[in-house]
Amino acid sequence: MKVANEASLQDIYSLLNIAVVGHTNTGKTSLIRTMLRSTQFGKIEDGAGTTRHVERATIFAGNEAILNLHDTPGIEDSHALSRQLKSISSQHKSLSAAEILEKFISTTPIDDPLEQEAKVIRQVLRSDVLLYVIDVREPVLEKYLIEIEILSKAMKPIIPIFNFIAEHTEELAIWRKKLAAFNIHASLEFDTVAFSFEAEKRLYQKIQSLVELHYDRLQKLINYRAKVWDQLCLSAAKRIVDLIVSIACYRESKCSQSDNTVNLAAAQKLKDFVRKAEQSCLGDLLAIFNFSEKDIALQKIPVSNGRWQLDIFAPGVLKSYGLDVGSAALKGAAAGAGIDLMVGGLSLGAASALGAIAGTGWSTFKRYGKEIKAKIQGTQWLCVDENTLQILYLRQYQLLAKLMHRGHAAYHADQIDTATISASGELPHDWPDIISILQQNPVWYKPSTSRNQNPQYQDIESKLIKALLGNDPNHLEPVKM
Repeated sequence: MKVANEASLQDIYSLLNIAVVGHTNTGKTSLIRTMLRSTQFGKIEDGAGTTRHVERATIFAGNEAILNLHDTPGIEDSHALSRQLKSISSQHKSLSAAEILEKFISTTPIDDPLEQEAKVIRQVLRSDVLLYVIDVREPVLEKYLIEIEILSKAMKPIIPIFNFIAEHTEELAIWRKKLAAFNIHASLEFDTVAFSFEAEKRLYQKIQSLVELHYDRLQKLINYRAKVWDQLCLSAAKRIVDLIVSIACYRESKCSQSDNTVNLAAAQKLKDFVRKAEQSCLGDLLAIFNFSEKDIALQKIPVSNGRWQLDIFAPGVLKSYGLDVGSAALKGAAAGAGIDLMVGGLSLGAASALGAIAGTGWSTFKRYGKEIKAKIQGTQWLCVDENTLQILYLRQYQLLAKLMHRGHAAYHADQIDTATISASGELPHDWPDIISILQQNPVWYKPSTSRNQNPQYQDIESKLIKALLGNDPNHLEPVKM
């Protein structure tokens, strides 16, 4: 999101202004970070009262500024503030509730014990909507109810935001009941640590219902955010697909003789390739969702020395030849006569004729010529085995889910560990077929136009993206592929 100084001051001050208010250390700055999709706004510390001044951030839909968020200091002494307001009210009985707040601001000098509260009230009076952030883990103390009562004097719409709701359903119910006594029902569950795109969408919709003048602009923001979110998730899923494809298709030549030194070097090269490829993918995924490496702790994946020989007569390859598994042409090809001749120096004309008989052309045989020759000579390859690929996929599946549900206010590192992965119900139902096809197409390990335009590859990509994103409840609609 863009920062406020990129828009003109005139545009900024004509926007919808939202004050984020509440007691100290309830997650006000955290809420703004999550709404901005940025870990850079403000400071977040365990100690109370980190924010000492009002800070502004502007949210854009593309290049259009939509609203201002104002991070306010925490209200530290609601009892003293209440007493001061009552004193002003008794001295100026003709003043309205909002005018009493104005009087309080104008009569509170710098360095007054209530100076911080005056900063909050000043911004409250300048704003159109108030987001009152509540840490539901805290008991419903009198000071919080006093704060709500004071804020209501500004005659501005208040939306209570219930923060840190994960695993605190009982406390949340208590807070809802208490707020209902103040006739406040338009609250929202918005966990700044356990992010939900749907919760963010509902937040903007609630604001829409309270400020009709800004309805259309907010709808533009909602639509824009939904589009961007789907693009982020789709980009992340495609990046994971590219990782799976590149590793499933990659291979290292293995000496057919018992040269352990050469074979161990090839095995190590394969392991290094897998680890570097996954680490690169992790970096890209973090960048897509605007996180950093300190947000995710990724342990090294175990890579087995799987051995695989390319079987050019496997059903997946035969289909690319245009052959059916039970055809007479297949039986003739499987006998090996045509292959022996071609590898042994068959002329181009004779090979073309043989290709036509087999139901394909020279170009197809040329594509697999090296594999045919290697098979005759007994060449073997080291490749990533299916168990490792399965673990790799499930790790990315888990990682994507964590990134999609991680708020930008979270400061703990999510753990992605093989021991925590369960294969139950998470792999695509035709996973073995997908891997088999990938292993029969080693040229796909690098992205290329021919790969991306290949119908078989497009089908695999579509299936994997659907498996990664298809059932995610955070999408407004299914990702279009």
